[in-house]
Amino acid sequence: MNGYHPHEAHVAPARGSAALLHTIVGFCAIEFLYGLARDALDFAAFNLMPVAVGELLDRVSAAALLYDLFAFLLLAAVVVLVVRLVHRRGLASLLGDRRRLWRDGLRGTLGGVALFAALEFVMPWWDHGAATRQSLATWAQILPWALLALLVQTTAEEIFYRGYLQQQIAARFASPLVWMTVPNMAFAAVHWFNGEAFADSVQYVLWAFAFGLAASDLTARTGSLGAAIGFHLANNIFAFLIVGEAERMDSGLALFLLPSLPEGLLDVPAPPGPILSLAFGSDLLILALAWLAVRVAIRR
Repeated sequence: MNGYHPHEAHVAPARGSAALLHTIVGFCAIEFLYGLARDALDFAAFNLMPVAVGELLDRVSAAALLYDLFAFLLLAAVVVLVVRLVHRRGLASLLGDRRRLWRDGLRGTLGGVALFAALEFVMPWWDHGAATRQSLATWAQILPWALLALLVQTTAEEIFYRGYLQQQIAARFASPLVWMTVPNMAFAAVHWFNGEAFADSVQYVLWAFAFGLAASDLTARTGSLGAAIGFHLANNIFAFLIVGEAERMDSGLALFLLPSLPEGLLDVPAPPGPILSLAFGSDLLILALAWLAVRVAIRR
């Protein structure tokens, strides 16, 4: 594709070890070592702070959520280690064109945030009247740490999926149908358990796959991870920092909290709903608009 010429330079460092065996070994090593490192971190945290075990596991409070997001540093470290050992290259080769990395990251973040903010005025997707606002002073105090934690999380995931996996597969297969699809199937798969019902999980996996395709497109068009990181960060800023559901997982950093279901109803299985719905279509439309907004923001 004509718009993907910068991708060639981004993929070039992976061509020296593009054999499928190398990629499979690298992918499995990253998954195993990250799981091992995360288990070790949790074990240490639970033993050092036994009174906080329940809080960390529930991932409701701000402290627990920051702990979880900063733990993605382990993923980034493991990816860099495995790439060094298996493929004999370093972090810079994963990030891509350094001239565009920071600029596109900043522009992508601002473009995505601007789009989400504009949509909030045009078509608000949550009930403002039902939401309660947390202390603005408290939220502002923790905001710098929350933004840093989200930057760690989004950068680590982009290094793994749109950096390592996309590079390795693109170095082996020239077709975008392969190098855009395979890494994002892996990315989508890790989002399966985030839904509370079958339809919710399927929708979340499909949404994550579509998100990954957009991030892969931005990476291929720019030759670096900057735009994809900015796009990812803008999305997660609204997902984690603006609106959450009170007393539910990942809500601890949100400024506005929507009421959750009464505790007794949480254990009652929800009736199965359709996978394809108007609400899900709206989510995909918002995602597409955010992708286009970042595309516009990063134009030379």
